Order: sequence, then structure tokens, then C-alpha cells
Amino acid sequence: MIKTISYTCKGTCSRSLELSYDDQTNKIVDFTIVGGCNGNLKGIKALIIGRDLTEVHDLLKGITCGMKPTSCPDQIAQAIETIL
Repeated sequence: MIKTISYTCKGTCSRSLELSYDDQTNKIVDFTIVGGCNGNLKGIKALIIGRDLTEVHDLLKGITCGMKPTSCPDQIAQAIETIL
């Protein structure tokens, strides 16, 4: 069954995201984000669709942006933590 979560981003240019996943396979099936760097976020979407939630979480967790303690990728990992 496909499930979708909404997550409010904190400390980044992106404001919120929605992540859809198949709860049988734990694979990401869709991803949208509001705000942030359009090209970079399109690239992230292309890279995470079809991947396992845990794999994506482990790849993105802890990435920072400039002097910020977080980033858009890190916020995706934090959103995934609400699922796992």
C-alpha cells in the first residue's frame, strides 16, 4: 500500500516535503519539496525514487549546507525517521 507523509522542514530554504513510499517494499515511489534549490532537489528526487527508505536515510543523514547544521538532504533523512 502506498503511504504519504508530509514533513515541515526546519533550518533550510525548503519549507516542506511530501514523501510517498510502498509500505510493503519500503521503496520510495514519489517525492516533492517546496522551496530550496530547484535543480538540486530535482537531482535528489531522481536519485531517491525506487530506493529503500533505510538506504536513503543512511546516505543523507548528517549532510550540512554551508554553516547550517542541516540541509535539504538531511531534512529528508529526518522525515524518513518519522516512518522508520
